Amino acid sequence: MRTERTHTRLERVFARLDREPQRPAHIDVPRMSRHRVVLFSATLAFYLSIVWAVVTTSWLVRLDWQVMFFRPYQQWPQIHAFLDYYVVLGQRGPTATMIAAWLGWRSWRQHTLRPLLTLAAAMLLLNITVGAAKYGMGRLGPHYATVIGSNEMGLGGDIFPSGHTANAVLMWGILAYLASGPRARRWLSAASAVTALGVGLTTVYLGTHWLSDVLLGWAAGLLILLAMPWFEPLIARAEVYLFDLRDRWRARRGRRAPVPAPVAPVGAPVVLTPRTRVPHESPAVHEPVATAPVAAARSPRVPVHVAPGRHTARSERTPVTSTGSRRPAHSDRVPRTTPSAPSAARP
Repeated sequence: MRTERTHTRLERVFARLDREPQRPAHIDVPRMSRHRVVLFSATLAFYLSIVWAVVTTSWLVRLDWQVMFFRPYQQWPQIHAFLDYYVVLGQRGPTATMIAAWLGWRSWRQHTLRPLLTLAAAMLLLNITVGAAKYGMGRLGPHYATVIGSNEMGLGGDIFPSGHTANAVLMWGILAYLASGPRARRWLSAASAVTALGVGLTTVYLGTHWLSDVLLGWAAGLLILLAMPWFEPLIARAEVYLFDLRDRWRARRGRRAPVPAPVAPVGAPVVLTPRTRVPHESPAVHEPVATAPVAAARSPRVPVHVAPGRHTARSERTPVTSTGSRRPAHSDRVPRTTPSAPSAARP
């Protein structure tokens, strides 16, 4: 008994994806709603308050020094090896490579450049805003602090805000931003928030950042995520420009779409022209050849209904030329037109 092979879950997933050759219609582009504007304003206020608290050497700076003297990496050394690998989830190179590979596959499957262009725009905004803040405020890290209790600002450092934390918020949050449905967006938002929270606290545990650096890094990454709908029109124009550039490049390399040939009308006349005679060829094989008119293509074949009648034998369908039949005559054959017996006659 023959049975069919049971497909694995992975094969069923890829079979389902093969039925989606283009971008699904239910994927909508996020817009700058009133709720998002309120969140953006609140996050910006939190960002400015953290900066002001550090510049004025307030209670937040004293908390930074207390956590640094606590030395968490000495309090819980058993998790140090694991957190050394976990902090990689906030590094720019590995996270950008993984997420770009996933979004590139999505772009190929959905025939759109929006996922990759959104990631590129987010990374550009992150480099500009976080980089400018780092070098503008020039704060030193805990391992390079000079005066106990000071804010260590303007000393040529590049630690404030935390780049690991901001990168973790943005890189993993962009997956939730580009999710295809509200349910997936909620789950990915929660997962990215937990990942970014863990990366930020890991940098504090390892002693590479102040606690205020992590708070400002969370706010910096969230600001870029909330502001992405403002850049959607620019991303759409960039996508149209890139597709147009691709079409022009293909046209320049001769990859134009084939132009359909003109179709001749059904009643177009057929011109009979004689074949050119070859010197060593017998004159009996020169037959008129039917050629179509110039610049006219073959018309679509029309179904022909043959009327019922007597089926002729192969000997009766020999090619006939202007000089006669090319097949030699056979005297021993009796044509079917003269039946030899009354029973052979057809109605």
